[in-house]
Amino acid sequence: MITKLLATSLLLTATLAVAQTPTPLPDAPSATVPQTPAAPVPTGPTAVIDTTMGRLTCKLFSAQSPLATANFIGLAEGTKAWTDPTTQKKVTGKPFYNGTTFHRVIPGFMIQGGDRVGDGSGDAGYFFDNEDTPGLIFDVPGRLAMANAGRNTNGTQFFITEQPVAQLNGGYTIFGQCDDATVTRVAAIARVDRNSSDKPNNPVVINKVTIVREGQPLPPIPPGPQNIVPEGQPPISAPKTPAPQ
Repeated sequence: MITKLLATSLLLTATLAVAQTPTPLPDAPSATVPQTPAAPVPTGPTAVIDTTMGRLTCKLFSAQSPLATANFIGLAEGTKAWTDPTTQKKVTGKPFYNGTTFHRVIPGFMIQGGDRVGDGSGDAGYFFDNEDTPGLIFDVPGRLAMANAGRNTNGTQFFITEQPVAQLNGGYTIFGQCDDATVTRVAAIARVDRNSSDKPNNPVVINKVTIVREGQPLPPIPPGPQNIVPEGQPPISAPKTPAPQ
């Protein structure tokens, strides 16, 4: 009888134990937050672009976009050979960008230049591939980037953005960051009178591109009303390299 009662008691205890076992909860969400790549910092030379509407200054991403940076510097200084798109003759020892124009300008978007033909159809007789760097995207104004006709068709044409443009991410090589004064001038250039192809009615000419390396002074600002900084706007200067986060 005791054995029977003990067995019954054990069975009841086991049943209660099973009934009181807590139901496992779903796994808690991971506390690990995906890390966003740190925004790259431009550490290369500064490109000083003197135009008929003022000076543009952009610090280059030489570490992140070495192909585009070397290409731009070589063309600007005349150390890179190029083919004249009009004559189809090889040119050496002559700066490419001096005398070219911003042939396409769109308010709230960007200004585009670097074509000796002057309508966006020209190139220098060669092309090179895109360069992609995690975190280097069109998330701030003043990005200096290569224009192209599709991936890996970079040549001489470039553009500077007026605002963040997320839809460009992944399609274009960013190789420079321009300062606040430059973004102000980009906005002014983008709002000149233009035709149906977004080409300025009065050419906005790139007079000269100067590459300023670390420790070198900026070239003197050319005289003229185009380089007078409006009151309340930042002075024209080389973009400063922010401290790493």
